[in-house]
Order: sequence, then C-alpha cells, then structure tokens
Amino acid sequence: MITGLMIFDGILSVLLIGAVVLQSSKSAGMSGSIAGGAEAIFGGKKKGLDEVLAKITMILGLVFAVVTLALVKLTH
Repeated sequence: MITGLMIFDGILSVLLIGAVVLQSSKSAGMSGSIAGGAEAIFGGKKKGLDEVLAKITMILGLVFAVVTLALVKLTH
C-alpha cells in the first residue's frame, strides 16, 4: 500500500509541475504588476485555458498534499 501511494505521489508531482509550467506568465517585471493591478480593478478575468489550468493546479495541489500527509502518517 505504501509503495502504491509513493508511486501515485510521484505521478501527482509530475502532473502538478506540468500544470504549473503550462500556465501563462502573469507579469513582466514592474510593468506587469502595474498592468495586472489595473486589470484586476477593471474586472479582468482569466480566460479559457488559464482558468482551467488554475483549477487543475489547485485540485492537484490539494490531492498531492493529502497523499503526502497520508504517507507521512503511514510511515511513522
């Protein structure tokens, strides 16, 4: 069981890295932070694939954390 969870944890980590790398960049230095703030004020929203990838990243991160905590609990 522990070996299976370790393999699943490894697969989750690769998927999580992939989801983060596939997301588009949010800023380009100082000008990006200014534009990002203005976009948030005027109701700018994430579009299409970025929104889906953000949700997938949150879900994968949560599942990864739960599996990792379960592994720690089982091994000690």
